[in-house]
Amino acid sequence: MTGTTVLRLRDRDIAVDDTMRAAILDEMPEIAWIGDAALRAKVLDAWAAAVASAGFARIGDMKPSGNYDGLPLRHGTQADHIRSVARMALKIAEEMDTLFPDFVYDRDLLIAGALCHDIGKVWEFDPDNIARWKANPRKSGYPSMRHPGYGIHICLTAGLPEEVAHMAAAHSAEGELLTRSLENTILRWADHTFWMVAEAGAMLAETDDWTAPNKTA
Repeated sequence: MTGTTVLRLRDRDIAVDDTMRAAILDEMPEIAWIGDAALRAKVLDAWAAAVASAGFARIGDMKPSGNYDGLPLRHGTQADHIRSVARMALKIAEEMDTLFPDFVYDRDLLIAGALCHDIGKVWEFDPDNIARWKANPRKSGYPSMRHPGYGIHICLTAGLPEEVAHMAAAHSAEGELLTRSLENTILRWADHTFWMVAEAGAMLAETDDWTAPNKTA
């Protein structure tokens, strides 16, 4: 992690530096599990630029929910959700790999894709965007696009592999319109399991009283 990378998001050039990368890694230490150094660096840069482009100080500034209008977690952050899903996805793959010798998966792509699956929430969960959409739903939609759609944009802009962009794009309902990769299939069920267990375990707030923190820019 050295030097500055410039990524263009929301008509702005975002200069990603080591301080920004360190902040992302502090929130999601599982990024360090990615063995390929180049892939690991692109995941860090993608998240750092995405967070900065929305004026957030951290991933945890986003509402900790599955969708912008969903009930938030009682405890924990959006980063904790993403981390948990990535860890569950990896456990699923490791269990299959341990018991079935013909099971083959790409560990780095699974981790990278799982950690980037909700990166598009920086658009869908942006309070300024939500207020704008709510004021005039028929102008650009409400929301204009869900996080899987915007996630594709961020992943490809950051130079992440097609396989990772596919996982951001198709981990949710959008994925019912295509054939998911193996890694994305694992991710899809880890993500679904997280929210189903969170609901069953009374981990979701009863009412939505989430207040977004002040933006940095």
